[in-house]
Amino acid sequence: MTPRDFILKWRNHALTERAAAHEHFFDLCKLVEHPTPAEIDPKGEFYALEKGASKTSGGEGFADVWKQGFFAWEYKKRKRDLDAAMKQLADYSAALDNPPLHVACDTIKFKIETRFTNTITKRWEFDLEALMDDDNLAILKAVFHDPESLRPKETRESLTREAAKKFQTISDRLQHRYADKEAVAHFVNQLVFCFFANSVKLLPEGLWKKLLVRATEKPALANDYIAELFADMDKGGDFNLEDIRRFNGGLFDGRPPLALNQDDFHLLLAATSVHWGLIDPTIFGTLFERFLDPDKRAQIGAHYTDPEKIMLIVEPVILRPLRAEWVEAKAQIEAIMQPLLDADGRAQGFGKKLDAARAKASSIRDAFIERLVGISILDPACGSGNFLYLALQAVKDIEWKAILDCEAMDLGRLQPRVGPRILHGIEINPLAAELARTVIWIGDIQWGIRNGLSRNTDPILETLDTIECRDALVASSPLAGEVDPQSGSRGWAQKGILENHPPSPIAPQSTLPARGRDESVQYVEAPWPKAEFIVGNPPFLGDRK
Repeated sequence: MTPRDFILKWRNHALTERAAAHEHFFDLCKLVEHPTPAEIDPKGEFYALEKGASKTSGGEGFADVWKQGFFAWEYKKRKRDLDAAMKQLADYSAALDNPPLHVACDTIKFKIETRFTNTITKRWEFDLEALMDDDNLAILKAVFHDPESLRPKETRESLTREAAKKFQTISDRLQHRYADKEAVAHFVNQLVFCFFANSVKLLPEGLWKKLLVRATEKPALANDYIAELFADMDKGGDFNLEDIRRFNGGLFDGRPPLALNQDDFHLLLAATSVHWGLIDPTIFGTLFERFLDPDKRAQIGAHYTDPEKIMLIVEPVILRPLRAEWVEAKAQIEAIMQPLLDADGRAQGFGKKLDAARAKASSIRDAFIERLVGISILDPACGSGNFLYLALQAVKDIEWKAILDCEAMDLGRLQPRVGPRILHGIEINPLAAELARTVIWIGDIQWGIRNGLSRNTDPILETLDTIECRDALVASSPLAGEVDPQSGSRGWAQKGILENHPPSPIAPQSTLPARGRDESVQYVEAPWPKAEFIVGNPPFLGDRK
């Protein structure tokens, strides 16, 4: 079939949606010289129409067409919202083995998005007539034959490095003017999160850039603009006639922002060129920690544990036992539900028997999800949060797979519940501790976007007081409620913490680190939060092992 033949046939068709979808796809296979599903995979194991069980919300399958490792494809009626089709594919991406390409089509329009791991997202949109253009036809052929050729060249790592570098100058300028490093770190993290929130549309679209443009034009009012927006992000409000959702979570906590000058605002405006929604938290926190702390500037690139190495610990320690638990729970659910499902995964019949089976199967599912919600993961030297970030992402993936597996057995859809509260971290450096919270928040929001889930929580950010800024090794017991001379933190010694988590017996003075030690203070082993799983790099002890 030639492009012209294809266009003439489909320009004015009058078929029903389902009939049109199947025949349209078969004609596309002829156009791009690719077999149909039945021709090379009659059992639908790697290439199938209507992949997955029927959805309880209506419609057939997780995707109208699916080719493993290539694409997930969703059809809509003519002139319907293709963005809704893309969201549906994102919803079920995990159940479809995370195909690298998502395609939405209404028979006369095509929308293609890349979903390769660790790259930016690239999009193409064209209509039926545009298939006469060799470039558009080549893109469509690549979807079927060679998705790798559509992989974007710009990676999330390169984008993240660009984003972090744009803030190095801003951080240096602020630290030159303000002695309080923690205050600078907190403020810079607020600014970073505004760029991210603007990019993923948690702030009204375009508002952040508009504010920065106005700030460069009216420097006398610029800091008032920032203060007003941050106040609204703390409690929710109405900034410049735009509704601002409540963020809070400890990031927007009522502290007044640091003053910026006109040059600072010009630097911030330049940073809007970066797509902040795609930054990679696994390297962003590490890079940013170095940029925020001049003492660590020479360490950029050092002490960085890449995601692959982190997962060598997270996978066997946390994920392997949890996945095994789900395999066992899923087998119990299948034994209950499979006898009651037809070939499409829909429950047959009604009545007390089906209701009882669903209730029993749902209770097993719910118990497993409650188990995930209740776990605790500790990194006692968390740095900027890479171990905790990756652990949270992976546990959320397990929960989401359990939800989708059960939906495929006609048990309905649940909203995911696993969140940052399962994480605990200890970090002696206040700049790194601040960054760890930001990395986890950004990663949690990105996970929802990647899986097609809206952020409807209020507040948007979950409080992360479980990331503590203190020494993980020693604490000075007599100064309850006062600043720890080693870490600069109060958290370890507040009333109640020592009562709930009593420290170990006082260690001999000779065995404790001598760095900056106040000889008038008794030191004890620092208490750790209770945790089921402990992961991470060990605290750096230098030559005092």
